Amino acid sequence: MSGGAGAAELRFVLKFALKPTDAWNLMNTIAVCFVCLGNICRSPSAEAVMLHQVGRARLSEKIVVDSAGTGDWHIGQPPDERAQSAARKRGYDLSLLRGRQISREDFARFDLLIAMDDANAAALTEACPAEYRDKIRLLMEFATRDDSRVVVDPYFGGEEGFERVLDQCEDACEGLLRALRTQLVA
Repeated sequence: MSGGAGAAELRFVLKFALKPTDAWNLMNTIAVCFVCLGNICRSPSAEAVMLHQVGRARLSEKIVVDSAGTGDWHIGQPPDERAQSAARKRGYDLSLLRGRQISREDFARFDLLIAMDDANAAALTEACPAEYRDKIRLLMEFATRDDSRVVVDPYFGGEEGFERVLDQCEDACEGLLRALRTQLVA
């Protein structure tokens, strides 16, 4: 999907998904949580990329960014060293991030739950209370240069997979940030 279509759909989703009682919205803030399986490769990479882009856009006080995993294997662990190494080469620091599992409270807390792939989107949908399911999206819906549907899982591959993840995250997070900016001025 092109970034333009993703932005239009996001406007629709945010218009109806964000309720006046959401704590983040009372502060005119949008909260985004990136989600993958273990929260040690893709989602912390997306979190770091988005934090960098949000900071560069001077929107750190308006856009809250976090990440989580659908599984519980890596709770409290730092991101995979290969992910950290690839990120460091591009100026992103993952060293302070620690794996955590998505919680029931996250569905109410975050305005958007951005899954890295279809399996994680399905896991989120299954765990999510019905009234929050419209908050679940795929990250690559916001990409403008890469037409992949999902962010590739690099865990069982080599170093090049972690570079590919960063390429995808940089592209899609740019599109996501553009879409979020429209919501902050709306």
